[in-house]
Amino acid sequence: MRTREDGPGTGAGDDGAAGEGLAGGGPAQETPGAGALARLVRGDLADAVAVPPPSGTERAHPWCSGAVALAGRGDDLLCREAAGWALRYASYDETTDRGVELPRERWLPARPDTVFDLASLTKLFTAIAVMREAERGTLELDAPVARHLPEFGAHRKQDVTVRQLLAHTSGLRSELAFWAEPTARARRELLWHEEPLTAPGTAYLYSDLNFLAAQFLLERVTGRPLDTLVRDGITGPLGMRDTRFAPPSAWLPRIAATEDQRGPWGRLERGTVHGTAHDENAFAFGGVAGHAGLFATAADLGRLCAALLDGGRGVLRPESVAEMFADHGVPGRPHGLGFDLGQPWLTGGLSGPRTVSHTGFTGTSLVIDPVSGVYVILLANAVHPVRTWRRGNAPRLAVADRLAGWVKSWQRLS
Repeated sequence: MRTREDGPGTGAGDDGAAGEGLAGGGPAQETPGAGALARLVRGDLADAVAVPPPSGTERAHPWCSGAVALAGRGDDLLCREAAGWALRYASYDETTDRGVELPRERWLPARPDTVFDLASLTKLFTAIAVMREAERGTLELDAPVARHLPEFGAHRKQDVTVRQLLAHTSGLRSELAFWAEPTARARRELLWHEEPLTAPGTAYLYSDLNFLAAQFLLERVTGRPLDTLVRDGITGPLGMRDTRFAPPSAWLPRIAATEDQRGPWGRLERGTVHGTAHDENAFAFGGVAGHAGLFATAADLGRLCAALLDGGRGVLRPESVAEMFADHGVPGRPHGLGFDLGQPWLTGGLSGPRTVSHTGFTGTSLVIDPVSGVYVILLANAVHPVRTWRRGNAPRLAVADRLAGWVKSWQRLS
């Protein structure tokens, strides 16, 4: 039996209720079964923020400090639940493997409108920005990146295509130590001098470098920075007012903290990170990076999911969404453009040949099932107070399975 450590309770709060609409215009008609779904998800979140039973000699830790889950079908919000704490710890004590708590009056509860560091969910926005430029004809998915970004073509990267960046088949390694470089120029040159580990298009290798290269490509062909492209082309049209890079200090009371970042587990000596990008390389790029750095609420991500399920409404053409959700991977390892495919450990009962998903290191994830028209989002600060406490993916799988159960019930009633 899990035990809750002085938790703030769980619930939808006063700004989220089952059956509410995401696209504006007021609450939608109550969706059958949504109340039961909300109760089940509420229990899953309570488990996620609770301390599990001890196992062996290691101290038991909760999966996350705080979390928000949101499930929807189209523009209908089925449930939005929150649990735990957005900010609880001042630091981490590695000698005792305990979080050093702030005074209780400084704790911040996780609320339905809490803003989370999305980590690698940022890649989805970069991919959408690329697809928007492909629609405009400013770049071609099957053209070499070096056609517009010749610096990138050095060291056997001249044949890497834009499509291969988005599908993680470029052959580039997972990451580089951009955080250790003293200048912006030196950080870019680190990528220019990198050589693929495998021939482009022959193997899958998940890589942050792919989406940094996509960012630099976008900025070259448009003459505009990535944060502006995301704001003007995605978050602005969709009314995602709580999604942005480098959030202002006024947002701090709403933002979930991440970890006490320092060695040996971290790459930088930053202390507790709160309101700036957790990812060290994204932080080195000023908080605006193609692979990480965006902050958002669950409701805003719900607006994005609903738009994609509606053929890219306001953001992309339907054929571009279909292209993103299609398989562009290599044999045995399917992958969409930006989105992942074939991940039953995450998608659970929502798994299917068209189901797309993605995760983020801080504890974020989303799953979209185009067949049933549903999606589920889990935002958590699973690295608060330290990344070493994060274990497994049980809460991610649990909320996907809950939504899959609702889909089956809804289909029986339809």
